Amino acid sequence: MLKIRLKRLGSKKKPSFRIIVINSTTKREGRPVQELGHYNPKTKVLKLDKASALEWVKKGAQPTETVAYLIKNCNEDGSLNYKKKETVKLSKKAQAKAKAEAEAKAQAEAEAKAQAEAKAEAEAQAETEAKAEEVSAEETAAEETPAEAETK
Repeated sequence: MLKIRLKRLGSKKKPSFRIIVINSTTKREGRPVQELGHYNPKTKVLKLDKASALEWVKKGAQPTETVAYLIKNCNEDGSLNYKKKETVKLSKKAQAKAKAEAEAKAQAEAEAKAQAEAKAEAEAQAETEAKAEEVSAEETAAEETPAEAETK
């Protein structure tokens, strides 16, 4: 059975790997069927022929867990799509403070939203009252005009 796996190169504590297709019974540094690329885990540099790797998988070659991850997170040009996770460890006091700030911010946003809704409602009510006054003013003007014409 064929495997797609890593072949270790580099010196002590400075690993770099070649991504190879090899028979599963062959030792780690044995002669590969094909070399697909290389990977340096220290610098996160990857150069992989993704099309060939996917072709070998279709033919039945089994990728190792690490190689499957690299193939999955590889761009079309063969570079690694790597995003470093930023983890921030906070003390319990800092966590409580951050939580309180988040709650205060959410409450302030809710109050601002309620005030905006009330303001919009008041403007809409004032607008309808202004229209009603215009209509009543027009009606009174229309009623006064025929009366003035009769008296003259």
